Order: sequence, then C-alpha cells, then structure tokens
Amino acid sequence: MPRVSAWFVVFLLTACGTLGSAADPAILEIRTAGGVETLEVEIADSQDERRTGLMGRETLDPFDGMAFLWSESVQGTFWMKDTLIPLSIAFWDEQGRIIEILDMEPCVDEPCPTYGPTTPFIGAVEVPQGSFDARGVQVGDRVELRTPDA
Repeated sequence: MPRVSAWFVVFLLTACGTLGSAADPAILEIRTAGGVETLEVEIADSQDERRTGLMGRETLDPFDGMAFLWSESVQGTFWMKDTLIPLSIAFWDEQGRIIEILDMEPCVDEPCPTYGPTTPFIGAVEVPQGSFDARGVQVGDRVELRTPDA
C-alpha cells in the first residue's frame, strides 16, 4: 500500500473545509538544510480568500504569512495590486517540495507585474520580503501544513 504523507492528508482536509477561514491559524513547517522553520500562517483556501490575499494590509501580525491552498495542482500567477507590504512567495508542488521563491513589490497602478512558477503548484505562502532568506529557506526544501491542535 502506498504511503500517504501528512501534508497530503492536510490538503484533503482543506478541500473538505476543515481548516476554516483565513482568520484561523495553521502551522507551516519548512524543512531546510539548517533544520525546521515554523511559520504561523493564515489560510486562504477559497476563491474569494485567494483573490483578496493580503490586499490593504499594513502588517501580518500576529501571523508570519498567508498560505494559499488548492485541492489539486494549478498553473497561475499572483499579483500585488493594492498590497502594501513587500512580500516573498514560495510555491510548492504535490510532493510538498518548494519549486520557486520570488520577491514581489507592492503595486498601486495597473498594469501590475505577475509572479508565478513555470510549473504547476498546489500551494504558496507569502511572507514579509526577506523572511525566507533570513530563515535559510530555499528551493527544494519541504513543507508540511497542519492546524495547531493537530
């Protein structure tokens, strides 16, 4: 019988709505060469939550970032329209492997640039710009998402 990793189970739960709204925290663990980095993130798993993202926010407190989740792989891009905080974004694939990390700048006037990987992804996390570098997070690192009480 094939082994199912914990992050895949979390994605299945997310698809069923058990992780809750963007106001509910989740823990995103990133396994780096230097150890495990833990982020407390808001979840954006509905079309409206993903569309709004961090628009208009001046701070991420008390969270470290926002995780964007899909129930299956997607191909797409993000933009920074009306986002006030410079951000870094990491995209991960169905195996939980970070496939790309990009820095994004706020944009108030269209056309705004778009940011995304060239390959499909199942999740992304936005953090204040420079946070991944400061924590040693790199392409190839692994992510696992869980609720605090899991």
